[in-house]
Amino acid sequence: MAQPTYHIACLPGDGIGPEVTRGAVTVLQAAAAAHGFRLEFSEHLVGGAAYDAVGHPFPDETQQACDRADAILFGAVGGPRYDGLSWDLRPEAALLAIRKRYDLYGNLRPILLYPPLKDASPLKNEIIGGGVDFIIVRELVSGIYFGEPRGITTLPDGTRRGVNTEVYTDAEIARIARMGFEIARGRRKELTSVDKANVMEAGRLWRTVVDEVAQEYPDVEVEHLLADNAAMQILRRPGDFDVMLASNLFGDFLSDEAAMLTGSIGLLPSASLGSARNRFDLPKGFYEPIHGSAPDIAGQDRANPLAAILCGAMLLRHSLGQEEAARAVERAVAEVLEEGFRTGDIKVPGSAVLGTTAMAAEVAKRVG
Repeated sequence: MAQPTYHIACLPGDGIGPEVTRGAVTVLQAAAAAHGFRLEFSEHLVGGAAYDAVGHPFPDETQQACDRADAILFGAVGGPRYDGLSWDLRPEAALLAIRKRYDLYGNLRPILLYPPLKDASPLKNEIIGGGVDFIIVRELVSGIYFGEPRGITTLPDGTRRGVNTEVYTDAEIARIARMGFEIARGRRKELTSVDKANVMEAGRLWRTVVDEVAQEYPDVEVEHLLADNAAMQILRRPGDFDVMLASNLFGDFLSDEAAMLTGSIGLLPSASLGSARNRFDLPKGFYEPIHGSAPDIAGQDRANPLAAILCGAMLLRHSLGQEEAARAVERAVAEVLEEGFRTGDIKVPGSAVLGTTAMAAEVAKRVG
């Protein structure tokens, strides 16, 4: 029987993006060899690198490659030298374009504290308790980042006014809520929905629709938290959460806050899923470490590749249906940390500090 072959569009981007993406590809190739399938990667320009080369952050050639791919593996985009560009030409515009193009309305951000990194967390051991293991499900293609009207205008008296609009329809809320409930069903069957229903009409609709969808999932326990309280509770009782459902804006803030519970933002992957399907009738997912481009350490072999590698595990699971390979990658990451290997951002006295390439190689050795 022929081995299945999957096509991955690889978009390394800017800063440390190319380094960590190379690490992820190394591990993914090892997983494919060990589990009986083939991966074909094609590399394409995106973000600042694309703007420098062709004058646009998401060129037509890259769009076409993503259209053909079964999944998209992304590095990072951006850097200070692009800050003066108009919004439509800035590197980050590529992210919004990709999300809209494939209707990637659900962003999954696992928050997992590995036991060997317990002391790297800024929280006290008595707060961490038995560990931290929850996932933030963030709505990704609506809300205040996309709502109209938006912009900066000058009033007749010379006052400048900036406007952004928080807009959600019941259908947009319902579909991300169902994604959250389905994930909760596969975990501990607990869902915490975050809103600002006390002061925002969009928040009231969010809470109403989540409660309506909850009727379809009587086996899942639902909790509602106001967003500011949720930020506090993540630091106060992080071990109590299972699935946290949030709007685009609140999910953005809360996931970066929660990332620090794990000891480093360099450990956190994400998957963006939606209505687009690949050749295997699985989600054409977009997989991105959440750490950003970190231009201050780019090209120095210092970046932590584990977030990108864990993005690879999510890619295997959600877009390729290769669950055993995904678990093998996750086990390999856990083993490397258990054995004391570290990158500079998570080093402790006595640990073996590795560069980006060497850390990825250690993980690849253990995938099997």
